[in-house]
Amino acid sequence: MSTDVVTVERRIAARPETVFSFFTDCEKWLSWMGTDGEFTFEPDGAYRTTVIGENVAAGRFVEIDPPKRLVFTWGWVEGAGPVPPGSTTVEITPEPVPEGTLLRLVHSGLPAPEARAAHAEGWTHYVERLAVRAEGGDPGPDDWA
Repeated sequence: MSTDVVTVERRIAARPETVFSFFTDCEKWLSWMGTDGEFTFEPDGAYRTTVIGENVAAGRFVEIDPPKRLVFTWGWVEGAGPVPPGSTTVEITPEPVPEGTLLRLVHSGLPAPEARAAHAEGWTHYVERLAVRAEGGDPGPDDWA
């Protein structure tokens, strides 16, 4: 197993189509992660989003195959550390299970143990917020720092 990878898995009581929609609609995306952003949800479409505070992430969508798979590049324009925009890859696979969806997020290409630890913490936090949203709840204000 590659050491430059962070994997976060979470069961969500919602259909894969519902979970997937939170990755392909600007308003839905910003309901669980980010304060503002611009997204072009198509292959090679760019995005740039203020995740929290001064932390601005950017990249491009590589593959969009609803509701099975979404791949996008990731990195930080400002803030959160030594991961330049587009330098890493995030793969989202919502798998149907009897209780709803098993969401698997795999973030690869992270350059150092510190970057992996920070992104593991961040993605765990945001996948939890996504689960609350997809299940119809309100995760409340984002207090992650």
